[in-house]
Amino acid sequence: MEQILSRQEASEAVQDYGWRFLLGTLRTSVRVRSLAQAVSLAADTVAVCGDDADLHLRVDVRPDRVVFTLQSLDRAAVTTRDVELARQISATADRSGLPAEPEIGTGAPRSVQLLEIAIDALNIAGIRPFWKAVLGYADEAGAEGPEDPLIDPVGQGPAIWFQQMDRARPQRNRIHFDICVPHDEAPRRIETALAAGGRLVSATRAPAFWVLADLEGNEACVTTWQGRDG
Repeated sequence: MEQILSRQEASEAVQDYGWRFLLGTLRTSVRVRSLAQAVSLAADTVAVCGDDADLHLRVDVRPDRVVFTLQSLDRAAVTTRDVELARQISATADRSGLPAEPEIGTGAPRSVQLLEIAIDALNIAGIRPFWKAVLGYADEAGAEGPEDPLIDPVGQGPAIWFQQMDRARPQRNRIHFDICVPHDEAPRRIETALAAGGRLVSATRAPAFWVLADLEGNEACVTTWQGRDG
């Protein structure tokens, strides 16, 4: 029976297979020599995972490496099945002469990693709908509360979580998000963000970008390719 593993259990279970536990997922990287080799390895891996591939596996294919991520998506957690799939994927890579590894101490640009972004807030429930709308994000499985994190539903962008503040900051935020969308998506994205409690700060540079803000003044720009020539 498939069981959810603790962080320590998940980490220890895959350590010897060249995987690492990161933020509720298992992740490894396999260096390749070409995009064709990367695609071939990815196809072999999907075949090994069989029917479980769609519910557990995410693959990032590049000309120099393939990054594999495993998580039981319906539970947003690592399970015993993910560990078994990690073992099978590592064995498949080994048979191709391409070891799976977390790229620690190998001279790689960096190890495997995941990025999260934290937004400080006094009223998390008040600003969360804005960020969900403006980013096009979604609730994580089993975490749909008014203060829970948000994830990219297609698994490309970093997760967003909210940190409770005990007092307001008097200065303007020194960082903001730019969300580049198709030019014909921008109006809908802005409309949904405003309906979710956001406000329009500036449209003077539209359609290159619109500046929006949540209820507490944290800013995001919806950007397009338009209005940037000449």
